[in-house]
Amino acid sequence: MRPVPTGKEIKIDKYTMIVSKTDERGVITYGNSNFVEVSGYKETELIGSQHNILRHPDMPKAIFYFMWESIKAGRNITAVVKNMAQNGDHYWVVTDFDIKRDQNMKVRNYIAFRQVAPKNVLSEIEPLYAKLLEIENEHGMDASIEYLEAYLEEKKMNYNQFIDNIAKPKGLANIFFSKMKDMFK
Repeated sequence: MRPVPTGKEIKIDKYTMIVSKTDERGVITYGNSNFVEVSGYKETELIGSQHNILRHPDMPKAIFYFMWESIKAGRNITAVVKNMAQNGDHYWVVTDFDIKRDQNMKVRNYIAFRQVAPKNVLSEIEPLYAKLLEIENEHGMDASIEYLEAYLEEKKMNYNQFIDNIAKPKGLANIFFSKMKDMFK
C-alpha cells in the first residue's frame, strides 16, 4: 500500500550523500545507510523493490520519462526529484546517475547519487513541476513532455543542461560531491 503524503519535509544535511543502486529495470539492489534511513523503509523492504516505491505523487511522469530515456541511451543525467518516505514525508534531492557496464558494455546497474536540493533550485523547479503535473493530469504525459520540451527549447537547452545550470554543485561543493562518488567506483 502506497503511503499518503503528509506535506512534511524531511530535513537532510547538505553534506549527506544518499546512494542507491538498481539493476537495468530499476529494481533496488543496494542502498547506503543514508538511503535506508531517509526512506523510512527497512533495508530488506527496499532491496528487490522497484525504485518507484519512493515516487512522490507531486512528481510529473515526464521527468522520469526524460531520466529513463537518457540512462537507457547510456547518457548520465542529473535530475531534481521529490521522493516520499514510507511515512508519507518528503525530501527533495538533486540526483546524479552513473551507469555501470560489464566488459561487453552491457548495462550492469545504475547508481544514483543524491544530495539535498538547495532552496534556490526548488524555487525554480517546484512551479515547473506543478505546471507539468497539471498538464499531465488534464491532458496526459505526452502533453506534459511537449510542454517541457518547449520550455527547454525557449531556454535553448535540454533538461540535463537546465538542471546542471541551476543545481549542479560548483566549486568546493563539486569537489566534495565528486570525491563522494569516487568512493563507490
